[in-house]
Amino acid sequence: MKRNLSSFPVKQVPHRVAPLVFAFLILLPLLAVLPLDAATAQSALPAVAIKTAADGAQTYSLTFQVLILMTVLTLLPAILLAMTAFTRIIIVLSILRQALGMATTPSNQILTGLALFMTFFVMSSTIEQSYANGIKPYLDGQLAGEVALDRTVQPLKKFMLAQTRENDLQLFSKLSGKAQFSTPDDVPLTVLIPTFMTSELKTAFQIGFMVFIPFLVIDLVVASVLMSMGMMMLSPVLVSLPFKIMLFVVVDGWTLLMGTLAASFHQ
Repeated sequence: MKRNLSSFPVKQVPHRVAPLVFAFLILLPLLAVLPLDAATAQSALPAVAIKTAADGAQTYSLTFQVLILMTVLTLLPAILLAMTAFTRIIIVLSILRQALGMATTPSNQILTGLALFMTFFVMSSTIEQSYANGIKPYLDGQLAGEVALDRTVQPLKKFMLAQTRENDLQLFSKLSGKAQFSTPDDVPLTVLIPTFMTSELKTAFQIGFMVFIPFLVIDLVVASVLMSMGMMMLSPVLVSLPFKIMLFVVVDGWTLLMGTLAASFHQ
């Protein structure tokens, strides 16, 4: 007599065992290539070490240098927003899109890319100075880490101080509880960065206000004409959009705006 195979009891693996088996299969190749003794492990992966020379210069092991590099790459978006011209440019471009009445055109990706490359254009001399004074000598082994970092930051501090307002700097110096700084080099980044961002926001809104006014006038004229003609159901924004685009194209708005933004930064 034949019996159905499904009638036989089958022992199933507990659901908690399956993840353990999967993890073991993943870790097994890694365990096979790991060194077996401590001496081999030390030679394969150098420890995080800092050596101080007789002249006081410090050299870091390769592992520590890779750790520093990964940390800098993690903080790169914050550095781009807080210490460069990116913030002013992207805010003005966003206000321009709002003034034109187009919510998604140009897209966020296009505006971000334009603001990013405009930032590189505006800060090209600052980036070249940072690389020549700090990064290149450090890579060539001519400078220690602390000295190279200080020389790399100095051009950025000079650029940021040129954009900040004196009253903003005094405000954050007072809030930090520190006395007045005798030279610009004495201003720490903890005071300079919020001062720079506050000044950049104010400047960006001032430029955005000047950009918004012509398009606002067109909206008011179109709304008044439609109301006088009794076209209450027709959206003024829809009618004024072609006129605003035409005005922006006729005056070569993109070139004018990019030139104004580039000239607004004090080197």
